[in-house]
Amino acid sequence: MLRYALKRLLSLIVSLAVASLVIFLVVEVAPGDPAAFMLGVNAQPDTVAALRAELGLDQAKAARYLTWAAGLLNGDFGTSYTYRTPVAGMIADRLWVSLPLALYALTLSTLIAFPAGIYAAARRGKPGGMAVMGATQLGVAVPNFWFAMMLVLVFAINLRWFGAGGFPGWEAGLWTGLHALTLPAIALALPQAAILTRVMRSALLDILGEDFMRTARAKGLTRRQALWRHGVRNALIPVLTIIGLQFSFLLAGAIIIEQVFFLPGLGRLVFQAISARDLIVVESVVMLLVFAVITVNFLVDLTYALVDPRLRSRT
Repeated sequence: MLRYALKRLLSLIVSLAVASLVIFLVVEVAPGDPAAFMLGVNAQPDTVAALRAELGLDQAKAARYLTWAAGLLNGDFGTSYTYRTPVAGMIADRLWVSLPLALYALTLSTLIAFPAGIYAAARRGKPGGMAVMGATQLGVAVPNFWFAMMLVLVFAINLRWFGAGGFPGWEAGLWTGLHALTLPAIALALPQAAILTRVMRSALLDILGEDFMRTARAKGLTRRQALWRHGVRNALIPVLTIIGLQFSFLLAGAIIIEQVFFLPGLGRLVFQAISARDLIVVESVVMLLVFAVITVNFLVDLTYALVDPRLRSRT
């Protein structure tokens, strides 16, 4: 197990190094000079040059990359070009919105998908199972921002059970904060729940055809007992991967939802930074999100090895 974990850890470190280089190069080749953008079209060349020197933009790209990467290792994300404040503080403020939103959406997705997937597998070919699969097909096809707009129309405008957007802050109370995140979390969770339901159903159907399931039935277990005692646990391996990937997506892919609900999260911060050509903020936030994705995948790999010992023996 230790050897397996070390190999995965080495892969994580290499992936992070490559990702940091790619992110820096992609952001740097984007058109537009941040200094010129900040000063406007009528700025004098010497003023632009002075601001570039102040921001460190006059240095060679290799030197800037090494400075940025070294800062990341020390927890220093640099200083925002636009707001002139530490990027780490800006990220910390926004993370307290995006992280609870992602966890909330993932919890809802899992609570919906597990019983729905098990029910669809148990009722395969019957009206109930077909109805669940039809609903999941709709959930996969419809984008989450459409769900978001429908939720606002029904529950915020017509019923007025929730606010149409904004976030009061956690200092207003846990219930108030969760109430404000409920509609965004549902909008994020529904498409992911549809995907997870289909994966859960497919994994269970594969397990139900295995020899050990037939043996369990031959020993006197009912179909329901065999399903719950032996089927669900063995079907969790592919489901764990999807859950890990979904958390990464929910954390990194909520830009549109945060825009729809005016949430001050990481997604909206990236959108604003791109609009303002605040490169250091874009690079640092994207790198943080990539780190979250790679780390979650690393933890999923370790969980895989714990659940299925065969993976450890192959390394």
